[in-house]
Amino acid sequence: MRPSLLDPLFAPITSLAGVGPKVAALIERVLPVDLGERAARAADLVFVLPNSVIDRRNRPGIANAVEGAIVTLDLTVDRHQPPPRGNRSVPYRVYAHDDTDDIVLTFFHAHAAYLEKQLPEGGQVVVSGRMEWFNGRPTMVHPDHIAPAEEAESLPLVEPVYPLTAGLSPKVLRRAIGQALERVPELPEWQDAAFMRRHTFPAFGAALARIHNPESPLDAAPESAAWRRLAYDEFLAGQVSLALVRAKVRRLSGRPLTGDGRIVEKLRAALPYSLTGSQEAALGEILSDLADPERMLRLLQGDVGSGKTVVALLAMARAVEAGGQAALMAPTEILARQHLATIAPLAEQAGLRTAVLTGREKGRERKDVLEGLADGSIDIVVGTHALFQESVAFRNLVLAVVDEQHRFGVHQRLAITAKGDAPDMLVMTATPIPRTLVLTAFGDMDVSKLTEKPAGRQPVRTVTLPMERLDELVGRIRDAVAEGQKIYWICPLVEESEEIKLMSAEDRFSSLKPVFGSRIGLVHGRMKGPEKDEAMRAFKEGETRVLVATTVIEVGVDVPDATIMVIEHAERFGLAQLHQLRGRVGRGTKPSSCVLLYKDPLGETAKRRLSVMRETEDGFVIAEEDLKLRGEGELLGTRQSGTPGFQVARIEAHADLLEAARDDARLILSRDPDLQTERGEALRLLLYLFGRDEAVRLLRAG
Repeated sequence: MRPSLLDPLFAPITSLAGVGPKVAALIERVLPVDLGERAARAADLVFVLPNSVIDRRNRPGIANAVEGAIVTLDLTVDRHQPPPRGNRSVPYRVYAHDDTDDIVLTFFHAHAAYLEKQLPEGGQVVVSGRMEWFNGRPTMVHPDHIAPAEEAESLPLVEPVYPLTAGLSPKVLRRAIGQALERVPELPEWQDAAFMRRHTFPAFGAALARIHNPESPLDAAPESAAWRRLAYDEFLAGQVSLALVRAKVRRLSGRPLTGDGRIVEKLRAALPYSLTGSQEAALGEILSDLADPERMLRLLQGDVGSGKTVVALLAMARAVEAGGQAALMAPTEILARQHLATIAPLAEQAGLRTAVLTGREKGRERKDVLEGLADGSIDIVVGTHALFQESVAFRNLVLAVVDEQHRFGVHQRLAITAKGDAPDMLVMTATPIPRTLVLTAFGDMDVSKLTEKPAGRQPVRTVTLPMERLDELVGRIRDAVAEGQKIYWICPLVEESEEIKLMSAEDRFSSLKPVFGSRIGLVHGRMKGPEKDEAMRAFKEGETRVLVATTVIEVGVDVPDATIMVIEHAERFGLAQLHQLRGRVGRGTKPSSCVLLYKDPLGETAKRRLSVMRETEDGFVIAEEDLKLRGEGELLGTRQSGTPGFQVARIEAHADLLEAARDDARLILSRDPDLQTERGEALRLLLYLFGRDEAVRLLRAG
């Protein structure tokens, strides 16, 4: 049960004055939290932090005010000049002066009675807004604030600016946030006192108040002590919840998986190449984890084409040697079938029985697979999340391998774990993730890295080309097809959209069809499964030589003899995605190239992205650059997955706090695994505040 102390904060935002369903829907758009299915709460509002401030402390006097600057002026009102009757297009003007010069305050569609009350003739007032010069005269159009001179103290001198959306006024949002802040109760301290002193952290409520009501621009900056305090709170909540998941997973006692090495050796003999140094090291770490009675929870990071699937296969072979079954789960059907195509021939030589299970298997075929898993005659199954539906029962699942982890969240990890008797877990990702993000999303895991490419892999030459040289490129591609090469051509969209004028896959296919005739194919996400498979098969077998596609091929489609990758509108893609796409070529022995087609003019970020792609092929370097360019928000595609999108913390500004939070969380739980102490109880409040209720439920479930 959530402590009643937090009830006011957990009331829906519609309980705030002035927030009806319509305003609530607008506010939900600016919240930094992914709401999922739930309604927004008052607690969500307190974490809508300003993205800048307006500093109204500048009081230069009219004559010294710079055009365009926000200034505060002490004025005497001289006279009002309403517009002529019936002519609403002429503004209402109020003339005023200070010791240095005269000014005109201009109002469109004004209410005369209101202005006469706010700006009485002969009255002393304080006015704040943007300075403009019109026909050589100082003017201010619609001042932001007007107050009588005696109430000048009430003027917010440093005013926070919040993210907005169409239809939501700053005033309405600010009032709603103010009401939510009033509901923040006096909370017990969950931070370590010595740590707080060292970092000069204020209390939680004081930190919120300081950022939302800043006295100087620094108070509302991510580097301020108040903001860092909240960022640390968020990191700590994340790390405590990951550590609780980890403890829960470890508590479900594993079992040592040791084999006689027979199947693993057969597989090694069947491989057409020897393993790289980093593959051997990663495999060593995995096999030692499997031999340990504690459950394995390991992340295998490897760049595109570094050979993760082979390492996973050898780990699965060890699980079968130990008398169990293994499952490999992929995020898409295309990828699942691809893994099977890689694994099955090798597995067959080692006497392992494999099968595939996705949403497509129906009737007899599906029944046979389910029976084989239940009676143990299938050793290794490859599939999509269909593997973990209720109807699927394993005889003895001891190892679950999950590919493309960034598409599965912490709680899906637990769901998989529930199949079988607490199987060991290996998680793979081809998106190299910067160290800081590994800590945030996978703090509950041990990490192995594959840093080398298998022997014989060719480097990929990367060039950038403006759209104006498209005809030249098509001529080169025609020559390449004549030489028997295979080419991917990637477009950002399926069909032309009204809003964005980009070349869609369908349009590009139509424009290239006259050039390449039957040698060109098309694949995109809206096609039916069998159509996609057929297009991929024709390309793989060389019936088509050019494949126009959307990013559906980003994750894992393997055509080893493809040598050219054209990415159209490359400036629209993120670095990680460009890198993933480039990794689809250079898999064979022939030299390969990647052409990044862009449309001028390029922004600074896009320029930097394209130059990083030209400079390096190292996925880990690219990931770090991506983090610098984009911030953490989008790096793991947070919106559609279970990885943490932060509300308060900014990885680029607060990365140093992350390690501290991880160490702190581990220390807390080693002393107080059920959060029963005074600090433990306070930490439970923290978990609720940052939406980590699942972790509290784990505590209860034991």
